[in-house]
Amino acid sequence: MGKLTGKVALITGGSEGIGFATAKEFISEGAFVFITGRRQSVLDEAVKKLGPNSFGVQADAAKLDDLDKLYAEIKKQKGKLDVVFANAGIYSGAPLSQITEEHFDSIYGVNVKGLVFTVQKALPLMSKGGSIILNGSVVAGKGFPGFSVYSSTKAAVRNFARGWTSDLKELGIRVNVVSPGPIDTPGIHTMGGGSSAVLDSFASAVPLGRAGQPEEIAKAALFLASDDSSFVAGHDLLVDGGIAAI
Repeated sequence: MGKLTGKVALITGGSEGIGFATAKEFISEGAFVFITGRRQSVLDEAVKKLGPNSFGVQADAAKLDDLDKLYAEIKKQKGKLDVVFANAGIYSGAPLSQITEEHFDSIYGVNVKGLVFTVQKALPLMSKGGSIILNGSVVAGKGFPGFSVYSSTKAAVRNFARGWTSDLKELGIRVNVVSPGPIDTPGIHTMGGGSSAVLDSFASAVPLGRAGQPEEIAKAALFLASDDSSFVAGHDLLVDGGIAAI
């Protein structure tokens, strides 16, 4: 029997990268997984690869109407949620002198506002013993040049896990963060204009000497989703090759 047999999970931003790898991992451990994505064609392809124990809902985490439609679909199909991985996020860089209102609003819209309401709107479907996982980042405690806005959103994510652990303790719902270091995903290559320049720059600072793979984050998310972590709450699990510690 798998570690998530009989469980229903939601992974936002699950059509590629860390979200897709985690959906595969959860399904392999017995879960039924709902995934979201903003691009219908990419979402459809992801569901095709994931197979019959998955369902895709086109949704933008920053749009509350989209979230309402998402949870209405989950309620209709399964009537419950056991695991929420609030993974959807965007990242782009800008030095302080070049930060624009559009840059600020777009990143905070998804990474902070979207995450808050993704979790809040999931609560009516969750029962005691549920697990909420927030996708943070090693940058929450670092000061990389040009990434102050993005980094500040991840610092907020870290604090949400603390506050929500207190808020939800009577419901027995655990809230934790998984914080990746540099991970080889399509998004980070997009930041480099299709090259590996940005990834290589971050990876050069990793003590293990390489970037991580999405599957390595998926394994950590599985731990936080399963009963293996039944006494873990409010924690920030760094999966970063040691970059935050050294």
